[in-house]
Amino acid sequence: MRPQKKFNPKNFKAKKTLSNDSKSNHAKKSKDIPFHRDYELELTIESISNHGDGLARIDIPDQDLTAWVIFIPFTIPGETIRARITSNKKNCSLAELVQIIEPSPHRVTPQCLLFQKCGGCQYQHLDYPQQLHWKTRQVAELLKHLAGFNNTNHTVNPAIASPQTYNYRSKLTPHFRKPYNGKISNIGFVSKNNTKEYLDITTCPIAIPEINTALPHIRSQAHTLAKQYKKDTTLLLRHSDGKVETDPTSIITEHVGDLKFHFLASDFFQNNPSILPSFTSYAANQATTSGSLYLIDAYCGSGLFALTLAKHFQKVVGVEVSDTSVAWARKNAKLNKINNTEFTAASAEAIFQQIDFPAKQTTILIDPPRAGCSTEFLDQLFLFSPTTCIYISCEPATQMRDLQKFQQAGYHIQDIQPFDLFPQTRHLECIITLIKASQSQ
Repeated sequence: MRPQKKFNPKNFKAKKTLSNDSKSNHAKKSKDIPFHRDYELELTIESISNHGDGLARIDIPDQDLTAWVIFIPFTIPGETIRARITSNKKNCSLAELVQIIEPSPHRVTPQCLLFQKCGGCQYQHLDYPQQLHWKTRQVAELLKHLAGFNNTNHTVNPAIASPQTYNYRSKLTPHFRKPYNGKISNIGFVSKNNTKEYLDITTCPIAIPEINTALPHIRSQAHTLAKQYKKDTTLLLRHSDGKVETDPTSIITEHVGDLKFHFLASDFFQNNPSILPSFTSYAANQATTSGSLYLIDAYCGSGLFALTLAKHFQKVVGVEVSDTSVAWARKNAKLNKINNTEFTAASAEAIFQQIDFPAKQTTILIDPPRAGCSTEFLDQLFLFSPTTCIYISCEPATQMRDLQKFQQAGYHIQDIQPFDLFPQTRHLECIITLIKASQSQ
């Protein structure tokens, strides 16, 4: 990568692309330091942020700013680009891509015609091996800067690829605004540039083919029935055994390895079926490293991990706040003839009140919502003090925040494994194995 050029404001002029009224409105909303809105400048991209945006740094001597950060979506490290400033924040500026001067060899043609307009995907312009590289690197950087572990020798394993990089999503949820004069406008997803606007989506390349086949009819039906909708609405398309269900109360069937799962279409279930066998197998391997006899599955949903891991333990206890999900977890245990599981409908911290097996022979698996674990749950977990904790998260930033508390409670990291359940997007899942300090020596 060539050295970054010094920035001299005298060499650049703001491009007047807005009307006077628009510029007046933007001036009220946007700071002019260090740049006026619409300044264009040449930049070299250094890295990719954990939000999926390209990152460049420049020095601005006239303002005593060194290594000022600029984020530019849809750019790739090593590229030289021309960018247009859109706004300034306290510690950075945001910009939009105007021109690619020197493209990266890793740049590819996106499969979606609405890429860069739709807010759903961030990486369709980046070849898949590089998507995996940057996802791995982002986990490593979050571990370094957010987790605060004293031992810096934790290696993040390379992200495990999805068998399918397009056409993998088994669930799609297009939205539309409340009909106006009996008519629906756009049916689709949030715009990248305007979160109040939905783009009209007729096909989605990351959705499975059956969903894309069904989407035109479902869109047409919504337009026909427009007068029945009295508010903003979200449609549901969920694949199940070759069919696409649209009723939230429909029973969905999903296969993971030799197991079959039933759950309501409205309930949560991982929506990249192609990677679930390797994902759950890896969790099982990590959960059994300490030789534990018992497993606690917090945030168990309809039983994905509890049931795929059950054969490795004498007893498995799951907890989930959703009554319907717990009911399906119990039904799924019977469906698959698994007899060593027990499920409770309650908040996650309540599970410890009913545990009667020894902590030293117990592994706990945690797969919380994006917000991470509650303080109450972690306090109860550390009081119980299981030998091994398997922490699975779709939001590494909150996962790393929680890891600080694990360190304080005496846990060491044994393994860090990202999984790419969401190709073409910045999102990922990460499995981190934690061992109680006394057990890891």
